[in-house]
Amino acid sequence: MSEPAILVENVSFDYPRGPRALDGIALRIDVGERVAVVGQNGSGKSTLVRQFNGLLRPTVGTVSINGRPIGRRHVAELAREVGLAFQNPDRQIFAGSVRAEVAFGPRNLGLSQSERDAAVERAIVTVGLDGDEGTNPYDLGFSRRKCLALASILAMETPIVILDEPTTGQDARGIDRVKRIVSDLSAAGRTVIAVSHDMRFVAESFERVIVMRAGRIVLDGTPAEAFADAAWPTLASTYLEPPLAARVGARLGLGTTPTEASLVGALVERAADGR
Repeated sequence: MSEPAILVENVSFDYPRGPRALDGIALRIDVGERVAVVGQNGSGKSTLVRQFNGLLRPTVGTVSINGRPIGRRHVAELAREVGLAFQNPDRQIFAGSVRAEVAFGPRNLGLSQSERDAAVERAIVTVGLDGDEGTNPYDLGFSRRKCLALASILAMETPIVILDEPTTGQDARGIDRVKRIVSDLSAAGRTVIAVSHDMRFVAESFERVIVMRAGRIVLDGTPAEAFADAAWPTLASTYLEPPLAARVGARLGLGTTPTEASLVGALVERAADGR
């Protein structure tokens, strides 16, 4: 069996003078997987994904990236393998222009001028900020600053990409753009992990859902498994609701329908059967 992209072994994490944020986490994420991490605020989602790029280090246990334990490896070294777009872009953005912001990561990775220019251009176009290359980031609205933070990660072309609440503040067009980015990253063989409260986005864009509560993983499965009515009590314990399509499908007795497409498909099948 090939090495996983991420391997978490018996990881616990305690904040200084604070509560235990992670408690005995064991997790394997394979190369190319699309994984969503969900749960109420304070469940440990963001703390978990920050273990993957070394921003936080386990109090107990080990985290390995592509077969190598993080140990004392420097964050700058891990940045070649794991890119993390923060939930709040203002904690990430610092440069005086959109282009300078997006170019910072590739420059620090040592890309040549031509490689850097190509990566920056691709990332800016992908998030829809072409034409704003010279704009000061703080002249952009919040949703576009989110796009800029994402572009700065995409330009680094890391094999693992982590998105923390990527749809927050986005309108329907922005959410569709994020979905396309996730799909394109996956098609390119890259591992995509998202922390999200948007259950519709999770169901439509990810093949695996990890549900967290009080620093532990309480459910791990496909969207069909995670949003099936049998799992609703577990979701409720984390103050989450399944997507509307799943709730409608259950009420109509259509089985597991986590997405609108699966709901429509079940309705068409029922009509064809004459039920």
